[in-house]
Amino acid sequence: MYFSRMAADYPKEAVGPVLAAAALIWWAEARDEETWNADTIDLLLDTAIARARAAVDSAGNDSARAQALFWLGTAVGYRARQAELRGSLWRAARDARAMQQHLERALALDSTCVDCLLGLGIYDYALARAGALARFVARLVGLGGGDAARALERMRTAAESGRFTRWEARWVYANALIREGGRDPALREEGRRILMDLAGQFPDNPIFRRASETTGNQ
Repeated sequence: MYFSRMAADYPKEAVGPVLAAAALIWWAEARDEETWNADTIDLLLDTAIARARAAVDSAGNDSARAQALFWLGTAVGYRARQAELRGSLWRAARDARAMQQHLERALALDSTCVDCLLGLGIYDYALARAGALARFVARLVGLGGGDAARALERMRTAAESGRFTRWEARWVYANALIREGGRDPALREEGRRILMDLAGQFPDNPIFRRASETTGNQ
């Protein structure tokens, strides 16, 4: 895998293991197997987090520190997703909180970090639309509440202007819009349009293709 080679070739950089883990997460989604390669994903994320923390500590300027914080927040965010899939709400909540803190620090250091907005948008949206148990856990660990409108705007910005997160942001944003369709049918139609566009641009991607076919028949 390209990203695995990158992780080995650049042993101090977090980007390789983060993107390698992300690729495996997408493959697991395409296979409808949430636990597929889970141990490898965990190892990659642990490696990325260790590298990113070291990069934060050794950064020589705000730009380098912001970049390291972005990759740290991204890796911790993926780890939160993996914990939630396993039903570990406490771990997921703690990691989600850490992701938010890292990304907000990165954005404070570099206001042009559009990619930071995806994780922050997901965080906001998850809190705004969480179920009763997740809201209870969120309150206990001090996560507070979310803002769905702000979340959608953050996702939209990342989807339009993100450097590393653009395609993932479009996918997440489209699904959020479809979910919001019960409140506003126009949002559902916009989400369907984005999914159709993704399927058209990436016809071999089974996730995009399956989602566009499902929403197109509804």
